[in-house]
Amino acid sequence: MVVIRELTTLAEMEEVQVIEHKVWGISPIPTYQTLTAVKNGGIMIGAYDGDKMVGFSYGFPGFKDGKIYLCSHMLGIDTAYRSQGIGERLKWKQREIAIAKGYDRMHWTYDPLETRNGYLNLTKLNGICDTYIENCYGEMDDEFNKGLPSDRFEVHWYLKSPHVVEKHEPDISNPVPASTLTFNADGLPEFVPGTEETLTAPVYTVSVPKFFQELKAANFELARDWRMQTRVQFQRLFRAGYAAVRVKAYERHVDYFFVKKETLQLGGNA
Repeated sequence: MVVIRELTTLAEMEEVQVIEHKVWGISPIPTYQTLTAVKNGGIMIGAYDGDKMVGFSYGFPGFKDGKIYLCSHMLGIDTAYRSQGIGERLKWKQREIAIAKGYDRMHWTYDPLETRNGYLNLTKLNGICDTYIENCYGEMDDEFNKGLPSDRFEVHWYLKSPHVVEKHEPDISNPVPASTLTFNADGLPEFVPGTEETLTAPVYTVSVPKFFQELKAANFELARDWRMQTRVQFQRLFRAGYAAVRVKAYERHVDYFFVKKETLQLGGNA
């Protein structure tokens, strides 16, 4: 059975470095940085199968617009242990420790076209997103990000809000498509813009490819078009006061659901 626990020692930070390199193939964060962070309000959590670390999450204190939050910077899981719910367990443990340390909010980023992450962040954890960051990390050379702008959703997790604690289900019935997709002669998804000139409906959807990395490998220019087209669509919804709250997966595509942020019970600290 995989056990989840907080990490505090230098030896544990070194174990994290091994997972970092294995997951992303990049130079790991120096241990003097991670160890200093966990001694000053940061949180490092490990997932262990016996004595073997198989995943981790790492966050450090953030401050913006007069509010303190935990910036959840990295979450990585050994390939052999994915799709076992470990990522979700790491996040709930991170929330537990964050609340004990005095945090009431957590932020992190993910690529909205990596829809498995979207399902975890929005549907499973009841995080929300109303912030889009263009080319968040600049040019990235790892296999998942290479060649495309590193656009990101910034997820906000209101740790003690009714929306999270009571696992509220937002009303996403009768959505209006803000954009859809179709499949070309090669069976690849193509973006189809919506016809709504003004955004006034209670619920909107944006459809995106379910298997973005496969699309990227098959037709790089089409993948780039998805990045640029959805960038415009997501930003338009966020400017109009909507937040992404749910992800639903179908056979070959995924729908993001958006509702007005003001309708969510976020505990008065939104």
